[in-house]
Amino acid sequence: MAIDNKIEQAMDLVKSHLMFAVREEVEVLKERIAELEERIAFLESENAILRSTATQVDESINPTRPF
Repeated sequence: MAIDNKIEQAMDLVKSHLMFAVREEVEVLKERIAELEERIAFLESENAILRSTATQVDESINPTRPF
């Protein structure tokens, strides 16, 4: 029966190490997702400004556009 206990202890140890590693990786990924979401928001804002500017420039170059 002693071998069964040792096997169980070893499996519990492996499980706890694996769970720790997974939790650690999840935290890293959550941080990366937050960084990427912040970057997306910045780029969307920049894109809107650039589109607006491009439209204004286009309208000043071509005040009357033929349809």
